[in-house]
Amino acid sequence: MTGRTNEQWIAALRGAGDAAQTDALAELRLRLQRSIYFYLSQDRSDLRGLAAQELAQMAEDLAQDATLRVMDNLENFRGESRFTTWANKIAVRLAISDLRRARYKDFSLDELTADGELLPSASRLASPPPPTPEKVAERDDVLERIEMALKESLTERQYQALVAVALKGIPMDVLAERMGTNRNALYKLIHDARRKLKTHLENQGISTDYMMNLFGN
Repeated sequence: MTGRTNEQWIAALRGAGDAAQTDALAELRLRLQRSIYFYLSQDRSDLRGLAAQELAQMAEDLAQDATLRVMDNLENFRGESRFTTWANKIAVRLAISDLRRARYKDFSLDELTADGELLPSASRLASPPPPTPEKVAERDDVLERIEMALKESLTERQYQALVAVALKGIPMDVLAERMGTNRNALYKLIHDARRKLKTHLENQGISTDYMMNLFGN
């Protein structure tokens, strides 16, 4: 590996097809591959069941995309850190995003919002010290009313979006793609759903402050 300065990296990568650019791209891709492999093998406990060869192949594939992402963002490099540090951060973020999308690639909106328990029972909500039986019963009642409010106050699309993001943790970009929309439209959909849900609950005497006090201690 060469010891390029930030300026040398930028100049070489902007070489428009000359030999210096080719060498710089190859070195960058290898650096990013090593960085991604370290992340996959050391920081991702969910991948520890995979063989080193599988992780290496994943890192190689991701490094190709990461190199293109870095090249697309060269204009955004401000020189506030080492170029390789900046590029490695882009690569790792790309790996995180790719793994997250892979995790949810087969999820079904219909299955997420199918009839069944959406919210945990009060007895499964950790709260030190343990709540009294009376508080458990009160919490169960409120949880049932919240679940009913989700179904009564929201449109099907609002219901699916709010359940997917707020209760199931589906990433916004994945959900937006699955629902055939964009992030901005999805943000507004969820914002409107939260507002309608809040109004519906408040009309039943269940305020935000009440819920915070009930489930907070």
